Amino acid sequence: MKQITAIIKPFKLEEVREVLGQMGVAGLTVTEVRGFGRQKGHTELYRGAEYVVDFLPKVKVEVVVVDGDVDRCVEAIIKVARTGKIGDGKIFVTTVERAIRIRTGEENEAAI
Repeated sequence: MKQITAIIKPFKLEEVREVLGQMGVAGLTVTEVRGFGRQKGHTELYRGAEYVVDFLPKVKVEVVVVDGDVDRCVEAIIKVARTGKIGDGKIFVTTVERAIRIRTGEENEAAI
């Protein structure tokens, strides 16, 4: 099993959720996060004063899938989340050693 963590622009969340649902992903976790990468934030003008916004709003989407579904899920996320502009985000894939559904005690693939 693998965990796919995607840091994306907030307005792309619904498209990512829809495409993962169409691929049979049963559940996902979404967290509102803030951060920066190469763009290093930006400046905004508010009531005549300039403010530096170091941390930009992003959304972190986490899903756990079986090994055979990783590549097509990653490709689908890239396809719908890419705008071609700086700040599109990142995807990380990590190994999950064990998963347990608390309610039933099911483990690993049965739990996801």
